[in-house]
Amino acid sequence: MLDQFTIATKGGVVLWSKAYAPIDNCPVDSLVQDVLIQSNRLDNSSISNKYHSGAYTLQWTFANELNVMFVAVYQKILQLPYLEELLRHVKKHFVARFQQEIKMLLDPECTEFPDFNDFEQEFEQVWRAVEDRESRERMAGKQGGAPRKFEDTKKFQTTAKGARLELEELAQASEMDLSRKQGVTMRSFRERSSTPTSDAKDAAAAGKKGKKGKKAKENRVWDGQATKESMQALDYSGEKSGELEGSHAVSALVDERAKGVRTADGIYEVADVAERSVGASGDSGGFVLLGDSASDDENNDGKSGGSGGGMFGIFKSLTGGRVLTADILAEPMARMREHLANKNVAADVAEEICQTVARGMVGVRVGGLQNIRRLVEQSMETALTRILTPVSSTDIIRDIEHAQLQHRPYTMAFVGVNGVGKSTNLSKVCYWLLQNNKRVLIAACDTFRSGAVEQLRVHVRNLRALSESNQNVEIFERGYGKDSAAIAKDAIAFGAANAFDVVLIDTAGRMQDNEPLMRALAKLVSVNSPDKIMFVGEALVGNEAVDQLQKFNQAMRDFSGQSKPRHIDGIILTKFDTIDDRVGAALSMTYTTGQPIIFVGTGQTYTDLRKMNVGQVIRALLRA
Repeated sequence: MLDQFTIATKGGVVLWSKAYAPIDNCPVDSLVQDVLIQSNRLDNSSISNKYHSGAYTLQWTFANELNVMFVAVYQKILQLPYLEELLRHVKKHFVARFQQEIKMLLDPECTEFPDFNDFEQEFEQVWRAVEDRESRERMAGKQGGAPRKFEDTKKFQTTAKGARLELEELAQASEMDLSRKQGVTMRSFRERSSTPTSDAKDAAAAGKKGKKGKKAKENRVWDGQATKESMQALDYSGEKSGELEGSHAVSALVDERAKGVRTADGIYEVADVAERSVGASGDSGGFVLLGDSASDDENNDGKSGGSGGGMFGIFKSLTGGRVLTADILAEPMARMREHLANKNVAADVAEEICQTVARGMVGVRVGGLQNIRRLVEQSMETALTRILTPVSSTDIIRDIEHAQLQHRPYTMAFVGVNGVGKSTNLSKVCYWLLQNNKRVLIAACDTFRSGAVEQLRVHVRNLRALSESNQNVEIFERGYGKDSAAIAKDAIAFGAANAFDVVLIDTAGRMQDNEPLMRALAKLVSVNSPDKIMFVGEALVGNEAVDQLQKFNQAMRDFSGQSKPRHIDGIILTKFDTIDDRVGAALSMTYTTGQPIIFVGTGQTYTDLRKMNVGQVIRALLRA
């Protein structure tokens, strides 16, 4: 149950407030004083924040374009999982309804305070709707689905039938390798395992006669089980792994065409991501809304196919000296939202961007098609550039040199969900650091996934082969099942004692809803306080990117136990070479966190690391 909900400016001027219980020493004043004024902690994202004051917890979010904050106050002992959703919806409704009044209030010449009192009824409606949705989802989760079949459980695998099916799947996957090793197919191997052949019977009979007539005991072969010899043939670990090392040439580990360049200061910089080809249409990569010439616009206005073919034509009806209003712009903005969604931009992000662009166009009198073209171009370019332009430093080399002056290693933690390529892109970053003559220690803190430590060993071996000295890169490992926070702490201490310039911390992949693993991540960050927390995400995701980033940041806040918890500092966008011009994930991630995309992964070699060019992303987003 809420005790209070307050809407105020960042300067502390209350616009609207609703109290549901008496509160002594209003904690909102403490929030403004301790967090916003003294700490200057202004969140540039749409993620809500938490602040504790006495017996109360305050959760808030910002409407940055209007300098307005929305604060919910409730008892600290309560758990209100729907609050983040409530804050987000209240912000949308309040801004949509009172945008002009807020802008008037921010005007230095304003002498009259606008009235926001009639927002109470709308707030109650939003609150009830959010609570009802949360209740329905909770009840649906309790009811669950149909029970699993016995064949889908782990217990089934312990039965004879389950073991046989599991072996057959393994055998089918390894059939070609086993045939090369043993000179027989897996089919014949399974036949021998289930029923003895005539040759095996003859050999057994000869063995019996050779032992003075004593009957030799035959090893029983259970149906579906593999023999010791067959398991040894399938085992590629240990000394056999050396057979594979020589087959990979060092030249295959890098792509010479993808190498970066060295500046005049000798710093190795990765190249910009290549401009996407635009297909057979012949478009030069300009804005969809602009076109190359007036004649081109006239030819394209009548086209209705494709996401961008009609993007400019939707504004043709707005000519004739009309003053643009929200109603007039509703349909064109809906088409623009659809276009951005087709480019993989998250739905909520596309909605808010289009609202921002529409607000900038309301009240403008348009006198012709060219004026609309310039207006839309300027509005979209300004909005997207503001989102994608880094607001913090992305010069990691300079930050490393600053840490060296303090006689300590610079630490970077790589976090993200399962399967996005954290270890692979960590090794790419390591290669980039080695090219800048930095000594790198890789901390194997993924103690959860089998093979994670071995994977890093392979990367270290490859990077040593590409480096001038074998001492420039090492791995720090403590095996599996250990506390990852303690391993990272020991690795940083080892790096400081052995003059390493950088410590790269590899963490386990974890889904954003896995609370035990998210608590472990928050502990690792709190204990070791890395200089840079890099979120590794896929360029293939859309709405999921927003959910992942919000919950990673939320977990590091909720589980840290610190008054000033950390959050994600930068993003590495992987698999960027697989998406054509659907680069919306870059926009969604940057918009959600307010943090820059440091690198872009574009391939499988160590040189496939790029810098993201803001202009190229904007052109790709608005291209047909």
